[in-house]
Parts: sequence; C-alpha cells; structure tokens
Amino acid sequence: MDSSMLLAGILNVLTWWNLLLIVGGTLLGMFVGAMPGLSATMALALLLPITFSMDPGAGLSMLASLYVGASYGGSIAAILLNTPGTPAAAATVLDGYPLSQQGKAGKALGISLFASFCGGLMSGVALLVAAPLLGILVLKFGPIELFAVAVLGITIIGSLSQGSVVSGLLSGGLGLLVSTVGMDLITGTPRMTFGHMNLFSGVSFTVALIGLFSIPQALLLIEKSGLDVKRVANKITDRLLPKIKDIKMLMPNIFRSGVIGIITGLIPGTGGDTASWFAYNEAKRFAKDKSRFGKGDVAGLAAPEAANNSVVGGSLIPTIALGIPGSSSTAILLGALMVHGILPGPNLLTEHGEVTYTLIWAVIIANFALLAVGLMFTRLCVSVTKVPDGFVACAIIVLCVVGSFAINNSFFDVGLMFGFGLFGYWMIKAGMSPAPMVVGLILGPVMETSFQQSMLIGGGTFMVFVKSPIALCLLLLAAFSIIQSTPLLGSIISKFKKTA
Repeated sequence: MDSSMLLAGILNVLTWWNLLLIVGGTLLGMFVGAMPGLSATMALALLLPITFSMDPGAGLSMLASLYVGASYGGSIAAILLNTPGTPAAAATVLDGYPLSQQGKAGKALGISLFASFCGGLMSGVALLVAAPLLGILVLKFGPIELFAVAVLGITIIGSLSQGSVVSGLLSGGLGLLVSTVGMDLITGTPRMTFGHMNLFSGVSFTVALIGLFSIPQALLLIEKSGLDVKRVANKITDRLLPKIKDIKMLMPNIFRSGVIGIITGLIPGTGGDTASWFAYNEAKRFAKDKSRFGKGDVAGLAAPEAANNSVVGGSLIPTIALGIPGSSSTAILLGALMVHGILPGPNLLTEHGEVTYTLIWAVIIANFALLAVGLMFTRLCVSVTKVPDGFVACAIIVLCVVGSFAINNSFFDVGLMFGFGLFGYWMIKAGMSPAPMVVGLILGPVMETSFQQSMLIGGGTFMVFVKSPIALCLLLLAAFSIIQSTPLLGSIISKFKKTA
C-alpha cells in the first residue's frame, strides 16, 4: 500500500461534508448509546439504508463515527441511572453510579469521556500502523486462502458467541444457508427461490440485518415497557471537564486498558463487554487500595471506558485485513461495503485502498469529534434516558419499515424484514446469538465463490487446501477453535490426567 492511498484517505475525510457526517454520526451515536436497551449494532443496522445514495467513504465515515459515539454513550445511562446503555457499559456501573450518587456525576462523565477518547485514539493509531503491514501479507492470498479465511471466520464467531458452541455454529450455518438463496454465482442457476422473482437476486443483506438486530430489540423493549419501571437520573451539578491532576493520575491505567481493548478487539467474536471486564480486573489488580473499587473509584471508571472504545479500532483490524468481522458492529460496516459492490476480504487493502484508509482516518477523526461533542452535548443526552421504552420501540419499528422499503421500494422486503425479525427474536429467547448468522450471510458468497475457484485450480481435489501452507494453517486454526470450545476436549484431558 503506497502513501498515495494514505493521503487520499485523509483528504476524503477532511471534506466539509464528511466532517459534518462524522460530527452528526457521533452525536447520534451518543444519543442511541444513552438509551438503555439500545445498542450501536441496532443503530448501525437502522441507518445503513441511508448510506445507499452516499459515496462509500462518506457512508463509512458516518457509520464509524456512530459506532464510536455509541461506545461512549452507553456510559451516560450507566453513570446516571445505574443501567448500562449498552452491554459494554456494564462494568462502568460499578464505580460510575456510586460517583454520581456522591454528587460527582459531572466528574464521572468527564473521566468517562476522556478515557473513551484516549482509548479510541489509541486503537485508531494502531489500526493506521497495522494496515500497511497487513497489506503486504494479504498480497499472498488467493481463492484457496480466501476459502480458508471464510471458514475460520464462521468457526471463530460461532465458537465465541454467547450460549453454547453448537448454537453459535448453528446460527452461522443458517446464515450460510440463507446466503445461497438466489442465482448461483458461477452457473447462474436459481436456488431456493420458489419461483419468486424477488428472490432471484438473493436475500438482501440489509433487510436481514435490520430484521435480525432491530425488530428483536423493539420487541424486548415492549416487554420491558409493561413492567412500568420508573427511571430517576442523577443530576449533573459539578464540572464535566476533568482536572489535570486526575488526568495525570489516570494515564497509566488508561494506556494499559487501551492496549487490553485493542488486543481483545483483535479476537473475532469478542467485544467491548469482554474488554471492559478485563480492563476493570487489571485496574483493580494494579490498584494500591482495592477496597475503594465499587464505591466510586475513578480508576475503576476509566479502565472499562478506555477498553470499550479501544475495541473499535482493534476489531477493525481483522475486518480490514481478512474480511472477518471482529464484532457484530463491524459486520455491518462490511455490509455497507457490500451495498456499494465492494466484497469483504483481503482485497479491501489492495483493490479498495482509498476507501479502506478513509474508514481508518474516519475512526481517528471521530474520536476528536467525540471529545468535542461530548463536552457540549452530554448534559443534553441526559434527557434521552427519560424516554419511555414503548415510545422508543414504536420509533424503531417505523424506522425498520421505512429502511427496508427504501432498499428496493418493495413491500416484499418489508415482509421479509419482519420474518427475519421474528426469527431473531426467537433466537434470542432460545439462547442463540443472531451475530454468527449475520457473519454467515456476509462470508457465504465469499466462501462459495472461492471454494468453486479452488476446486477448478486443484482439479476437483481437496488436496489443494493441504498444499497451501497459509490455507492449511487457517483451516487447522478453525478446527482447533471448535474443538477447544467443546466439552469433549475437556473430558478427554481430564481422563488423560487420571490415567497419567
């Protein structure tokens, strides 16, 4: 990857239109994150149709900034309401809410904002440094290696999703199955269309995405609205901007937590919630007075927030390098690329370098926008926490209908969206995660095409995957990720220890 791509990326981001989209996306992400029960993934799915008419770089800039903003916004409800706005803010509750009860809500939100800024900036820089190195590596990837990457992506996401390994792999397998609907990519033969013309081009990825992530969330909010739970937010009476002495004291903790978040984000299937708990535990382990944790310790607040936002850049590294989404949110960013005809995979860095670097720079600039927008609008976001769940659920459903209809101006897509939504709701109730299914939808076309091409290259023999060292290593990693996550391996090891 030459420096011209790097320069083109930053020039794309620094246009007035893209900067406006970044600021708007960050502000919207903060509001969404502040609403208890909503997530960055749901917001990204809802807003994906808006990017259809945009330039790929502009659309990705807006979505990336929304992702960054929502990662911080979850801490607002956690600190003021004792309710995590997003799952990743669960660890923030432990010390954030006690601080607000002590009349230090402004201090807590300010430290959370600054830690989020530092963690996000660290991950953005790490992504920028890693991209050229990864660009050299992916030049060695052909159809054989691409198939192995797709298999690894499905197995890793499936084995690391919530619930059992079997349910995660089943969810990913269902995504692969749905991705085969439509015309065969090589032969042009229609498959599983049932004679319906709307399915000849396959199931719209965006329709499935909106249904799987947004409708279940709306239904869960409707369930909670019947409980008539009253929320009373603590008021912000003190200053929001952190003091210099607090910043100096927290910087080693923030840096350590940022590194933890980046490393955690590199592992596909993990997310901000995992990184937050890791960072919180490490902050407590390094603390001189561990008894203060859980009672309003600023170190216990800064650590999960820095880790949470540093996951954003970390999860984008496998997304950009291999086309394996590091999280459900980055899966939607890949979906945005697919909408514009850019297939996920290692070719992102070689054939679409300008768009890729635009996304990387957007993540970095979005963190500066987060700091500025957070200082100006955090107090305003407090009012969002008072919106009734039933009203939010109705608004989500309306946006789902509008977004799915706008894709092809088809009511068939609206019905399909509701079908995926009800199925996603059932999956959540059954203890299955919809995220592996989305990954299956994304990687399905890549897996199928690369497999057929590999068979042509190898003359129809599977030995073609053994002859490629990269493909063989990736497939062995895929097999290991399944085996080490199953109870079978644990029982074999325990029996071996008894006999030994």
